[in-house]
Amino acid sequence: MIEDRHVTLAHGNGGRRMRELIDEVFARHLANPALDVRLDAAPLGLAPGMVPFVTTDAFTVQPLEFPGGDIGSLAVNGTVNDLAVSGAVPRFLTLSAIIEEGLDVACLDRIVRSLGAAAKVAGVQVVAGDTKVVPRGQGGGLYLSTTGIGLRAIDCRLGMNSIREGDVLLVSGPVGDHGIAVLLAREEFELSGDVVSDCAAVTPLTTPLAQMDGVRFMRDPTRGGLATVAHEIALATSMNVWLDEAQVPVRDSVRTVCRMLGYDPYYLACEGRVVAVVAPDVAEDIISLWRSVPGGEEASAIGTLRDGRGRVVLKTEIGGERFLEELEDDPLPRIC
Repeated sequence: MIEDRHVTLAHGNGGRRMRELIDEVFARHLANPALDVRLDAAPLGLAPGMVPFVTTDAFTVQPLEFPGGDIGSLAVNGTVNDLAVSGAVPRFLTLSAIIEEGLDVACLDRIVRSLGAAAKVAGVQVVAGDTKVVPRGQGGGLYLSTTGIGLRAIDCRLGMNSIREGDVLLVSGPVGDHGIAVLLAREEFELSGDVVSDCAAVTPLTTPLAQMDGVRFMRDPTRGGLATVAHEIALATSMNVWLDEAQVPVRDSVRTVCRMLGYDPYYLACEGRVVAVVAPDVAEDIISLWRSVPGGEEASAIGTLRDGRGRVVLKTEIGGERFLEELEDDPLPRIC
């Protein structure tokens, strides 16, 4: 039984306290047949005819807990979503936790419990992990690093090289929710609101599309938001991405905070949305499909790919046009 209320350096020394922390916090909430805390490596069962995909990520969000999620659920969903938009079915995760001395054990327990719940919902197993404790003042309370492995059908052809002129850009829901939810949770601007992070696994949105004819490319708009995904597409294809401001879903509460503080919702991170490039003849079918799935109720066609010089152009609601430039500064540091 863990007797300390806060994490100490002794919880990272390889001895009794470290074993108790792993057994009573991590193993208890992440327990599954594939997780054996006594092993230094874990075997993986991979299916024939499938291509393994791997991704790795790190998470340093502040605050650690925010409306709609926490660093634990964010770590799972962020990793799962990178695999999902690549057309892979997420299967396994590894987890490294860098814990700062002094972190409240109850807070750590809540976060790991949330992480385990998110993994269960996403259908992935945490099969290996590690913990380290750093001295007080040398961390942000808790950093998490994950590696995800998924399986993709060998004949899946998703990729930017499949994009064609005239293709349609879709988004599965409102943009900017996560960025604003985290900003308000910091209470730095004496603002309050009811914005909740969209932090969630996008597999219900991506799995039906992975091998659908006419689906060219998918991406989750995390750091840098929708505008950054649009720039990645424009630079890779040398085409112009035209976005229609009237069609891009942004919640009124998000738009209001952005106007008050000078942020642009197109550059704010999402953690449960999908941007897809699809052929024009399947766009409406995919929107209808997404709207029938939880998390996709406000899916919309938001733009098109046109011949050009690799620029991102926003058609404004009043009929004007403006270029969306590449992101230079991080408007909201440490949001994922």
